Amino acid sequence: MTIKLHIKNNHAGPDTFPSTPESESVFTISKDKYDIAAAKYGELSRQIDTFVDWDTDHFDESMKTAEVLLTWNLPTKNLAEVAPNLKWIHIIGAGVEHLCPMNWVPEGVTITNNKGAHADKAGEFALMAVLMLHNKMPAILSNQRKAVWESLFSTPIEGKTVGLIGVGSIGGGAAKQLSKLPVHIIGVTRHGKPHEYVDEMVAIDQLNAVLPRMDYLFVSTPSTPETNGLFNRERLLSLKPGAGIVNVGRSSVMDYEALADLLVDGHISGAVIDVFDDEPLLADSPLWHAPNFVVTPHVSADDGDNYVPITLDLFFENMRRYQAGEPLMNIVRPELGY
Repeated sequence: MTIKLHIKNNHAGPDTFPSTPESESVFTISKDKYDIAAAKYGELSRQIDTFVDWDTDHFDESMKTAEVLLTWNLPTKNLAEVAPNLKWIHIIGAGVEHLCPMNWVPEGVTITNNKGAHADKAGEFALMAVLMLHNKMPAILSNQRKAVWESLFSTPIEGKTVGLIGVGSIGGGAAKQLSKLPVHIIGVTRHGKPHEYVDEMVAIDQLNAVLPRMDYLFVSTPSTPETNGLFNRERLLSLKPGAGIVNVGRSSVMDYEALADLLVDGHISGAVIDVFDDEPLLADSPLWHAPNFVVTPHVSADDGDNYVPITLDLFFENMRRYQAGEPLMNIVRPELGY
């Protein structure tokens, strides 16, 4: 039986995803890219009738018969009426907060996400960012902008403690890379279950107890009601004096105004931040000029050459499961928002 698949790509724009013209090609599932991936799946792909679209140009018409939707976002109003045959939506990102609250999901429709697609790139970024912080690179870059020559020495990183807030796909990738260093890794998750690359795992209710031990903090949590405002001023102050911070999760998790203040007074020695409320970051944002603060333009976890092939490999494995009646990978729980 043929399965009708609708692929919804977005043209870049400040109010959508991708947000920048240069990122459009990274995330666009073109017909050519789809065909290359489909060729690896032979008979499986021949059972799929695929329509590749842009924005909502042909959305309503195509979704009348679509059973599967591959997309970043979608018009959710009256979806059960617009797409009466819809059974499965795959989101091409790991975060789904842009679709929350998910009370629009029709009964019988499964949502999956791209968990796992970001692990390798994010892990390398984590390793780079922690070593940058340890070697005082944010402060050195701030001095460069001011034409200040100051000898800022550092020591080997052995014996330092790195805290991972969230040890899912991205946090797990970070743990794998950071475990190559002679550091102690503390992981903090909802459940506190052990992880092969984490030395010490605790549940979220122990967060306050372990924060004062952390030299470096790597945050990769999604934006949910549980995580919003998690790192307020009080928690940032509870970090070890001189700690460094990396955030590749979501900006809502952290109070950036408090972070900027603590960078000024030296309680936080440096920060590498990849996620912001407004993306692109507004030109008049004071964060551009915060001391010892490195702005990266939401590039920490996305493979610039292979994001679409990685996404389609994951999608086709799930399509195999879907056709076989097996449980899908990466099922999103609407009540949790991830």
